[in-house]
Amino acid sequence: MKRWLLWGVLGALVLAYPLLTEGSAVWQRLGALVLLAAIGASAWNIVGGYAGQVSVGHAVFFGFGAYSAVVVYTHLQWPPIAGAPIGMILSMLVAAAIGVPTLRLAGHYFSMATIAVGELVRVLSSTSDFLGGAQGLGGPAMPRSVFDLSFISAAPFYYIFLAVLTLLLGLTWWIERSRMGFYLRAIKDSERAARSLGVSAGQYKLYAYMLSGAFASLAGSLYLCMFGFVDPESGFGILISVKIVVMAALGGAGQLFGPLVGALILVPLEELSNSLLGGQGAGLTFVVYGAIIVIIARFLPSGLLSLLERRKVTRAD
Repeated sequence: MKRWLLWGVLGALVLAYPLLTEGSAVWQRLGALVLLAAIGASAWNIVGGYAGQVSVGHAVFFGFGAYSAVVVYTHLQWPPIAGAPIGMILSMLVAAAIGVPTLRLAGHYFSMATIAVGELVRVLSSTSDFLGGAQGLGGPAMPRSVFDLSFISAAPFYYIFLAVLTLLLGLTWWIERSRMGFYLRAIKDSERAARSLGVSAGQYKLYAYMLSGAFASLAGSLYLCMFGFVDPESGFGILISVKIVVMAALGGAGQLFGPLVGALILVPLEELSNSLLGGQGAGLTFVVYGAIIVIIARFLPSGLLSLLERRKVTRAD
């Protein structure tokens, strides 16, 4: 009863957050950014957390989503959000093309391959006139209709991102309890043992990678709708991939709410550093993320949520 009451209070606070921060545009924007980051990290969690395939090139899918949204506006005059399904389909196809050869690699070799693909796509996008080159492309300067998702306040974006995150977490929860979830965890623990039991490891890793790429692409499309601009660095930059991985790992990779916990910590931290240091805060971001990676690897390999699990076990004993 206490648990359901706690979840009810938390749910009410989440829904009422824009109303509670109505007088502060900064806090409303921060709430939307946390949810957007949680979408990207939760998408990565499907393949990196549950299947144990640490991709450090998810910026490829994020960028595909962002560029798909802005390209349909620039070249077809469609609402940017209309590019979201195109980006998701394209990302699934690219994930299949990348995954078939690279998912055969083990451990850090797979991670290195995804980094290489991500950097290759970033360089190619910076030389493409169709994608605006190094200058990038911008969305509609003025809203033409409600479908442009161009709002003065961040509150509408907050609720849109919350709906998408809820859908993604619900899907992840279902996967956790399905045959696919059991197979992915078995592959993560020991791929050789899973194969010996008849699990088609390559097939399920590819499914997870494609699904993860599709939702990472959706996060990119939502990013474009909110910010209205994307260039090669903000779309395909390696820091995007690093942020996604660190958020999921800090909260707890392979746990349903791990990416959200990581986003709740890292996004406000980054915004605070940028606010206090201005343009110089970008360099500090790399230092902070590097330090967090070291701390996670040394003290919290299972993430912050694992500490709660340990406390539950201790109390039960």
